[in-house]
Amino acid sequence: MGLLSFVKSAGESIFGKSDEDKRKEAAMEAAARKQAEEVRRLKKAKALENHVAAMGLEIEDASFSVRGGTVTVRGKVATQEDSEKVALTVGNVADVDSVDNQLEVTNPEPEAVFYTVVAGDSLSKIAKQHYGNAMKYPAIFEANKPMLEHPDKIYPGQVLRIPPIEG
Repeated sequence: MGLLSFVKSAGESIFGKSDEDKRKEAAMEAAARKQAEEVRRLKKAKALENHVAAMGLEIEDASFSVRGGTVTVRGKVATQEDSEKVALTVGNVADVDSVDNQLEVTNPEPEAVFYTVVAGDSLSKIAKQHYGNAMKYPAIFEANKPMLEHPDKIYPGQVLRIPPIEG
């Protein structure tokens, strides 16, 4: 018999969707998008948890959650310094614009000041600004380990801890 040709737009319409089918399909697609977003949020939270652990920062009963660019961190840490380092480690990651630090500190101590690096900054310049002595830059460097690997490797937009020091 061979190939027969037909008018594509003519004939009985059996492939079209009813309004009810369209609503069901839209609801299923919305549910799939929501589920995919939840999977992305969980993956981001796990990646942040792994990043903090890789820095050697320990959190008892750690819990990370991500909503948009905000990360909430819960758990328990030994010191205020540990709490601040966790927040900085998480906050200095691309796509994170704020950290809701809900960590419980076992041994509270005075909080550090946070400083956002600008172009032209150096640790000695920041130390001069905050401590009145450029030679106290090692205090800032030590306070930001392990996030900082070298005193000369800071970048604009990076947030640093400026701990209180005596004298």
